[in-house]
Amino acid sequence: MRAVLSFLACFVLPFSAMAADCGADLKGAQKVESARYVLAYRTQPGKIAVGKSFVMDLAICPKGGNPAADGVKVDAQMPEHGHGMNYKAATKPAGNGRFHADGMMFHMPGRWEVSFDVKGGGKTDKLTHSLVLE
Repeated sequence: MRAVLSFLACFVLPFSAMAADCGADLKGAQKVESARYVLAYRTQPGKIAVGKSFVMDLAICPKGGNPAADGVKVDAQMPEHGHGMNYKAATKPAGNGRFHADGMMFHMPGRWEVSFDVKGGGKTDKLTHSLVLE
């Protein structure tokens, strides 16, 4: 039993703490979780305006010893209208589980579903977050 507790203290708990602190340095970040990852993101500018370009800074942290993310694809759709963005976002790695998505633009007000396809360990996790743009 002592060996199991030592293992948890040395290996599992630090990964859990890392996931809980994911994106702590991204002021005002939103968080989304899957079974394997915590994703924190913030937009620049902080307030998204209709028809104006914005970027996203992302931190992706593995949970429970899962592999680090190899990449992420960011997209957005308006479910009530049956369409997505008019532009395709370009996502680039920024090191240490960080990514930068450029070319984002919401061309109309309403509810947007932002989707993050996180790739890691040969699998893809789909995470989504709703935003309402006025």
